[in-house]
Amino acid sequence: MRLRHIEVFHAIMQVGTISGAAQVLHISQPAVTKVLQHAELQLGMPLFERVRGKLYPKPEAHRLFAETEKLNRDLQGIRRLAASLKSRAVETVRLVSTPTVAISVLPKAMTSWRRDFPETRCELSTHHTSEIVNTLRLGEADLALSLQDPRHPGIVAEPIAQGMLTVMAPAGTWSAAECAQPIGPEGLTGELIGLADRDPLGEMVLAACEAQGAQPVFRTVVQTYQIARSLVEAGAGTAVLDPFTAATATPDKVQRRTWEPAIPVQLYLLTASHAPLSHGARELANCIGATARALLEKGCQ
Repeated sequence: MRLRHIEVFHAIMQVGTISGAAQVLHISQPAVTKVLQHAELQLGMPLFERVRGKLYPKPEAHRLFAETEKLNRDLQGIRRLAASLKSRAVETVRLVSTPTVAISVLPKAMTSWRRDFPETRCELSTHHTSEIVNTLRLGEADLALSLQDPRHPGIVAEPIAQGMLTVMAPAGTWSAAECAQPIGPEGLTGELIGLADRDPLGEMVLAACEAQGAQPVFRTVVQTYQIARSLVEAGAGTAVLDPFTAATATPDKVQRRTWEPAIPVQLYLLTASHAPLSHGARELANCIGATARALLEKGCQ
């Protein structure tokens, strides 16, 4: 099938009639009929049942529609790109991030970047690191952020900020003298909030505890760092978190101590090895790194 065949077929499947497809495509009904007939001739089979002037898709049409859906979205993307080029629109930066970084670091970073790039379009989405790798490799994003280095041959991981694994507890849990000292697994007492199985940070914490012969009991287990932070702020227990999430907690509701032995947590800028960043994307990455480092410095005060 040619692209024109797919376009007409897709329009018919969406609206259900020749006349409706003609209106969607801004062409005449005879033109739609002619293209459809030519597509069916090339395929060697009819795609629709004609009953009293109405079209009813055959099973083959439904299967073909499912396969052509992605191509149709790509065509729409090409049209939007062509329109933006025609209107001399500025670049689009496509950023994907893990939810943790998107919530803790990106809001202030985007605000800072937007001052110098007020017209640049930015598309932001969130995924877990494994999905981010595929997104970058397929060219569906320009840059990404994660607390993990995926160690993939097609991905460049650039550290842009570093903090330390942090223990966070409700205000009043520790004395001022205790807050000035790091805390190890043996210091984890009371109600503990853990992270879900297979979470990289959670596995890091458990490994550190096992290395020192400690076996803390986490009675509350959550899937996101933000939920853990909110629970600590509400006084529900103590959690071991990444420094970026910990730094965004409400200061008068929590206390923070560095984990002992110190375990660094990196914020990585991820890019595809074959795709250099545009000026706008690189400046956005610079703003994110600066914002993340400032956030950690403020959290240490």
